[in-house]
Amino acid sequence: MRRLVARNVSLPVVFAAVVTVVAAAPSSSVPPTAPPPKSPVAVGYGGAVASVDADASAAGIEVLRKGGNAVDAAVATAAALGVTEPYSSGLGGGGYFVYYDARKHTVETIDGRETAPRSADSSLFLENGKPLAFADAVTSGLAVGTPGTPATWDTALDTWGSKSLRQVLKPAERLAKDGFVVDSTFRSQTEGNQARFADFPASRKLFLPGGQLPVVGSVFKNPDLARTYEQVGRKGIDELYKGELADDVVRTVRNPPVDPKATRVVRSGDLTAKDLRSYRALRQAPTKVGYRGLDVYGMAPSSSGGTSVGEALNILESTDLSKASEARYLHRYIEASRIAFADRGRWVGDPAFEDVPTQGLLSQRFADSRACLIKDDAVLTSPLAPGDPGHPADCKSGGTAAPTTYEGENTTHLTTADKWGNVVAYTLTIEQTGGSGITVPGRGYLLNNELTDFSFAPAGPAVHDPNLPGPGKRPRSSISPTIVLKHGEPVLALGSPGGATIITTVLQSLIGKVDRGLPLVDAIAAPRASQRNSATTEIEPGLWNSPVRAELESLGHVFKLNPEIGAATGVQRLPDGRWLAAAEKVRRGGGSAMVVTPSGQP
Repeated sequence: MRRLVARNVSLPVVFAAVVTVVAAAPSSSVPPTAPPPKSPVAVGYGGAVASVDADASAAGIEVLRKGGNAVDAAVATAAALGVTEPYSSGLGGGGYFVYYDARKHTVETIDGRETAPRSADSSLFLENGKPLAFADAVTSGLAVGTPGTPATWDTALDTWGSKSLRQVLKPAERLAKDGFVVDSTFRSQTEGNQARFADFPASRKLFLPGGQLPVVGSVFKNPDLARTYEQVGRKGIDELYKGELADDVVRTVRNPPVDPKATRVVRSGDLTAKDLRSYRALRQAPTKVGYRGLDVYGMAPSSSGGTSVGEALNILESTDLSKASEARYLHRYIEASRIAFADRGRWVGDPAFEDVPTQGLLSQRFADSRACLIKDDAVLTSPLAPGDPGHPADCKSGGTAAPTTYEGENTTHLTTADKWGNVVAYTLTIEQTGGSGITVPGRGYLLNNELTDFSFAPAGPAVHDPNLPGPGKRPRSSISPTIVLKHGEPVLALGSPGGATIITTVLQSLIGKVDRGLPLVDAIAAPRASQRNSATTEIEPGLWNSPVRAELESLGHVFKLNPEIGAATGVQRLPDGRWLAAAEKVRRGGGSAMVVTPSGQP
């Protein structure tokens, strides 16, 4: 993520910084010399935006200040992230959008997940009967799903927005044209992709100007993307699904433009014009569970986020985590995560193709039947076999555990709110850092490698895997944008990038705020643990270096050090009506929280 420095600042400085951003948007005629000031927390009125990037948050605030609502601001922020976070998001990817309507007091969602070509089947990633090497699959046309991000923006704006697509794309178009300041993170992410980008002339031209890595402190411009945003704003989203822009995507996937001198074998995909024309972002009901008197809403399948977070919360409902020691709290949280991942692996896939027992997975009866597996003096053995939500049996697991597929971690999340009380939690992605590595020539954006979220091959005759590829199928995701209400009014909203760790990051942040009583920004900042039905639990340095680690190891936990897990953002409605926006203090260089009119301290 694009950052100059990772820092913590005192609250008075934070709010002064936010005022500066709001009062002085970047000029459209003068290239920026520094990004807008950044802070991890802001409080005030008129609406709020939290994202991983200061330029992107400023784009959302600009739209709110011009009378836009939370949906308008979310699309504007997402479009700006496509400029400044091109290795995490953009027009070539997809995502999941959760919206709270303040007038109706309801939550609705959009599934904007990418889809496999209609020609795809369970052998998509098999070659000579064997699964492709993961790296070979990633950098290929095979990995590219039909992008869902543009349709998500269009559906959200048409359904709930108040501004036109052209209006909300303007800040991002300007940012792409004028440029943003390169920092060490952007450079290092480019360096990590240097060999891949060098093999594709369009990617090399854009991200390795003159064949060199971008210099920290220089201004990075993307005139091709500026023209793409202008064209889409003027002509509409259909340009990306039916027009010349769609033709460019199909041509790029079916015949990846590889440098003739490259030695890399880049496999073609089978995406067609019909695949793009037939794509639809799906409006659907959210998942919902009750927790400590709150209503927690999330994404239903094809994402496993809502069912997994919801099941884990139901499992934890019977434990008073507010009074538990740190070791017992973490033990219970880790074991609930383990169980939820065991069940998602067996049951969750694209509901258009699989019989997903969403209501069963979210039932308290099923959660109770699984919670009794947890013991305070021992650790469950992984991989843990799944339970059966259709026939809950106390403390029973059955069958063989399904594998947990790898998911790229460089997704991005944004959260917005407006003066009317509407809220959006939106997570979008192109999968790996740099997606497929393939830039659409002349269009300024990378294509996703989302189809690698499918299982590459059946796990065996005894295992039903609901996440095998299929024609037009959406690969299972862990994306977990979440909105929490109390008596129909918003309490908080949050989400995170991080592949399969998204589920555990959102879960841990929620219970940190609700049960442990942490301020939202501190719940986001707390050191994380991520258990995904494996023999080891990943933990960040703050837990690795803590005495609590030894306490947990004495119970049987086995840990693996992960330097950084996720990068969450959120908003909270304070009792006096103000919005609090919160983002990371340190992870990925720190996030950017802004409000329209700063007022006081949290």
